[in-house]
Amino acid sequence: MITITNLEQTEKLAEIAEVLRSIGWGASDILRAYYRGEAGYGNLNVQEDKKDGPVTAADLATNHYILAKLQEVFAPEEYGYLSEETHTGTDPLPQDWVWVIDPLDGTRDFIDKTGEYAIHIALTYQGRPVVALVAIPEANKIYYATKGGGTFVEDRSGEIKPSKVSQRNQIEELYLVASRTHRDERFQKLLERMPFKARNYVGSVGCKISTILEQQSDVYISLSGKSAPKDWDFAAPELILTEAGGKFTHFSGEPLIYNKGDVRQWGGLMASHGVCHQELCQLATSILADIDGLSLPKK
Repeated sequence: MITITNLEQTEKLAEIAEVLRSIGWGASDILRAYYRGEAGYGNLNVQEDKKDGPVTAADLATNHYILAKLQEVFAPEEYGYLSEETHTGTDPLPQDWVWVIDPLDGTRDFIDKTGEYAIHIALTYQGRPVVALVAIPEANKIYYATKGGGTFVEDRSGEIKPSKVSQRNQIEELYLVASRTHRDERFQKLLERMPFKARNYVGSVGCKISTILEQQSDVYISLSGKSAPKDWDFAAPELILTEAGGKFTHFSGEPLIYNKGDVRQWGGLMASHGVCHQELCQLATSILADIDGLSLPKK
């Protein structure tokens, strides 16, 4: 069992990342087998259709695998487990160290066979991510990061490279990555008024953030409406982005906090390559105020 008594024991974080890499490849294999309908892995029939989206047998099988593998090494008495497929209740988990897991981010893309689905696993300490992995099974890549240790990408051959974001420094030269759908009218108006060079349309959050790490995109924006993304949508993607040089905050500049009890991440969130981050947050806030007919206080 791996035990961490405080955040200063950062040498343990690299050890945890090694465990995650193995789990990430194993979970990827399970999802790829379901995706292809390999013998013994059934089909993609929806098992449940929750209000937040569909759940397939692949979600459940991958979740079971990840939890089992993590709990072999990280005792549930010391580590909390906050997973999309097992989360219940509205109280924060009591442990300082909490795993935040999405076994299949982008279930609709998985069902529709776009290939744009991902696996998110993050370890948080007092609400902030310190180790994270985002696996992109159809790209045969995993991205992993430790707090203060940088972000790396590993392919199936075992080759590992550091990952860094782009240095484009003008908003008009930036590429936005967005979903093909999932935008209400207010959000659509915001995106239309942001003066980006071009837009890339990609499925899961993990896949979106990976395009920023690959320097194909620079900005991802989330804006809640009647519902909001959850902790497991962002915890792992946040760390792999920030450790590659990017930033991920509320429009106000405040950090995201995980395991608050309410797992929904309300409001406007900006994920970027970091170079123009404050300017982007200010611009988005100003545009929303105009859309909503509000007056911002004068400075």
